[in-house]
Amino acid sequence: MPSKLFEAGLEVRKQVLGEDYVERSLGNANAFTKVLQEFVTEVGWGRIWSKSSLSRKQMSLNNLCMLAALNRATEFELHFRGALRNGCTVDELRDTLLQITVYCGAPAGVEVFRIADKVLADEGIEVGEA
Repeated sequence: MPSKLFEAGLEVRKQVLGEDYVERSLGNANAFTKVLQEFVTEVGWGRIWSKSSLSRKQMSLNNLCMLAALNRATEFELHFRGALRNGCTVDELRDTLLQITVYCGAPAGVEVFRIADKVLADEGIEVGEA
């Protein structure tokens, strides 16, 4: 039987990352990876995301900075989509990516802008004139 933290985490995880993605991740877990999915859902999403005094928007921006610094492009893309779901504006995201560029270096900045541009195009978000 799932714990209360798991259930809370599952709800938040679906809201931030999208129900389809989360169901696929859980459904694709095998005997070896199931424990990771349960851990991430219960601890990361249940204990941290569902219990934080930070807004989801702020948590998303924090995650983007950390994932860029760690060079985790796949997770960065996933959480960039989540940041949009959490109400981050294009301007807030662009400024966060510029901060990443300054503190993590130009190669990291180039990578995260490339990923962000792809996600914005995938989501049909028009950015307008530079």
